[in-house]
Amino acid sequence: MIISSTPRLSVLVCEVWRPLLALFVWDCIVTGIYVFQPFQAPELPLTIFGSALALFLGFRTNSAYQRWWEGRGLWGLMINASRSLARAARNFLPDDSARDLKRTIVLRHVAYVNALRCQLRKQPSDAEVLRFLSRGEAEPALQRTNIANGILDGTSRRIDDARRNGWLDTIQQAHLEGLLVDISNAQGGMERLKNTPLPNQYRFFPTFFTRLFCILLPIGLVEALGIATPVGSTVAGLMFLAALQIGDDLVDPFANTIHDVPLASMCRTIEIDLLQAIGDEAPPPLQPVKGVLW
Repeated sequence: MIISSTPRLSVLVCEVWRPLLALFVWDCIVTGIYVFQPFQAPELPLTIFGSALALFLGFRTNSAYQRWWEGRGLWGLMINASRSLARAARNFLPDDSARDLKRTIVLRHVAYVNALRCQLRKQPSDAEVLRFLSRGEAEPALQRTNIANGILDGTSRRIDDARRNGWLDTIQQAHLEGLLVDISNAQGGMERLKNTPLPNQYRFFPTFFTRLFCILLPIGLVEALGIATPVGSTVAGLMFLAALQIGDDLVDPFANTIHDVPLASMCRTIEIDLLQAIGDEAPPPLQPVKGVLW
């Protein structure tokens, strides 16, 4: 996620330079034909076309931002539920006999959120899980298709074992299970966002109409702008191409790009809060890299 306050025009140009270059070449072709082979350009209702296109792009951008914000909100719920889980484990398991179980629950959850981060970004998660769990502890989850869900199931089993051993009563177990349900619901919402793209109408038509508008733009402007058409048409086209690109950048909040939700930073926040809750040493927070927080 870009957190620098300075506008990054270079990032936008890098993302749209190919269609922008194609538009500039087309503008030059239309202008050259008009200058050397004068023709009567048709009077195109560019204002009407542009207004209709702006509505399409506005709906698409709003839909993409809603997905991005929902992803951020779900991770906010994950952070809160994680803190509550660590606090409950610390308070419900204060005895020395349950100290190892308390630490196991915390480390398993830190491994869980990092595994979930890797799954959402379609990255290998084995190494991240083994940073916090031993091979024997992690193996049952690593053999499952959904590794993060496997870790969460294992945590639930250990809570049930604690109840069998008399370290927890049924009310405390129900409270901890309720927190795991909240965490599982947040994961399900994230997976829904990741696996459900925008409807095809929201992806195809805005792209098609934007490109069509850029093709018509110099034809409708050449008589008014003359040899300045490439500049005027390219700048106007940049505005629509930028709006189209913004929707592409936000539509997947877990795409591992500079525009997505900062999953690594939030996983580090959870790790810090949970380790400190049980008195362990915690790593420092992640810092932005060139104005980008990952």
